[in-house]
Amino acid sequence: MKNAPTGILIINLGTPDEPSRSAVYRYLKQFLLDPRVIDINPIARNLLVRGVIVPFRSGQSAKLYKELWTEKGSPLKYHGVSLVAQVQALLGPEYVVELAMRYQSPSIESAIQKLMQAKVSKIKVFPLFPQYASASTGSAHEEVMRVVSGLQIIPEIEFVNSYPTWQPMIDLFVANSKRYDLTQYDHFLFSYHGLPQRQLRKADAFNHCLQSADCCKTLTPVNQFCYSAQCHATTQAIVNQLGLRPDQYTICFQSRLGRDPWVQPYTSQVLENLAKNGAKRLLVFCPAFTADCLETTVEVSIEYREEFQKMGGEQLDLVESLNDSPAWAAALAERLA
Repeated sequence: MKNAPTGILIINLGTPDEPSRSAVYRYLKQFLLDPRVIDINPIARNLLVRGVIVPFRSGQSAKLYKELWTEKGSPLKYHGVSLVAQVQALLGPEYVVELAMRYQSPSIESAIQKLMQAKVSKIKVFPLFPQYASASTGSAHEEVMRVVSGLQIIPEIEFVNSYPTWQPMIDLFVANSKRYDLTQYDHFLFSYHGLPQRQLRKADAFNHCLQSADCCKTLTPVNQFCYSAQCHATTQAIVNQLGLRPDQYTICFQSRLGRDPWVQPYTSQVLENLAKNGAKRLLVFCPAFTADCLETTVEVSIEYREEFQKMGGEQLDLVESLNDSPAWAAALAERLA
């Protein structure tokens, strides 16, 4: 009997189908109603999302997505499609590679249906989130399990949890940064997507989280799955390779929502402090994002740049993400083979 192929499911967060208010409304509603994203009482979450956040934010968010959109569509989507095609070509017919988005299309359910129709023997699930968080990787894994729980035959499934210090990924971020003259920058920022502090505490089974100022600085068995600790580990791997001193870089977190305290320091406050202290030229890494998206292209490259310049700064540049580069596709193919 001919061997059955192995299925590869590559997952990213998601994007609206188009930069219209109605499409953004649908995307935000699905995203923010996820109990792993807004982890509060279900009734309160529904009232907050349906009655306040989505109606008021969808219009403004649609304007931002229009800034992000290109002739090819959403960068998150077209980079993902291209990346999957390259990985498929590198792995060959013994594998079937599908792209899925946790929110909107192509859905995880539709991608799994395609894999099952291709008669795969097993499925490897690879989220494009280097650092584990319940609201990203955890949600994607849960949705995979929800979908396969409805199947009569559940195939063997292999989940990739996280890869914050995976050397090929670190090498690629370092290589992308070297497209710039690093000697011309006053400071380097490592800006990660933010999370509420309560989510870090909920994921802590050892009473370690936020108990000291440096609890995240070293990755140990106690905090090995902590999002903040993994962000610090990613940063440390990159700065070690670049030879940066501790005073040359800052780790910070962006994209806050609501009034509860989030992981700190906040990127906006770090920018303000650096400007007050005379920094003029900044280079920003966003290693939580393997593909450029609203948070990198618009929030960092446009909004934070404008804020920094209003504060007296001169230049803020973004290190491009891995996107659909052939080297990134080759790294994924080698890992998933």
